[in-house]
Amino acid sequence: MITESTISNAERKMLSEAGYGDPAINYYLEKKYMGTIENADIISQKIGSCGDIMKVYIKIDDNNIINDVRYEITGCAGAISAAMAAVDLAKGKTIEDALKINDGDIFKVLKNIPEKKHHCIQLAVKTMHKGIKEYKIEKAL
Repeated sequence: MITESTISNAERKMLSEAGYGDPAINYYLEKKYMGTIENADIISQKIGSCGDIMKVYIKIDDNNIINDVRYEITGCAGAISAAMAAVDLAKGKTIEDALKINDGDIFKVLKNIPEKKHHCIQLAVKTMHKGIKEYKIEKAL
C-alpha cells in the first residue's frame, strides 16, 4: 500500500539526490506558506525566466511591519522552497528590512539547491520586492 509517508520519503530521496539540502526539501514538502491572504494589502505577480509563475500576497500593519506573506506558485521544487524561505525571512520585519533580503540570505536558509535552480531564489526575492515596492507607491511611502 502506498502511503503519504512513502511518497514523501521518495520525494525527499529524489530531491536530495538532485542536490537539494534538507531545509529546502522540508520547505518544498511542507509548503506552509502556499495560498492566498484575504484582504491582502498588496498582491503582485512575476514570471521567471524559466516560465515559473509566482504571485505574492502581503499583509502589512500600520507600522509597516510584514504580518503575513503567502505565495501561489506554478513552478518547481526550487521555486517553492525559495518562496517559503523568503516568507520566513520577511515575516515580522519592516518593509524596509524586507527589501534588504537578498538571494544569498535565502540560499543560506535553504543550505543548498542545484545550481541550475538559483534563478528560483532570484524569482522569490524579486516577486516579494516587487510587491513591497508596489505597496510603497500605493501608500506614498
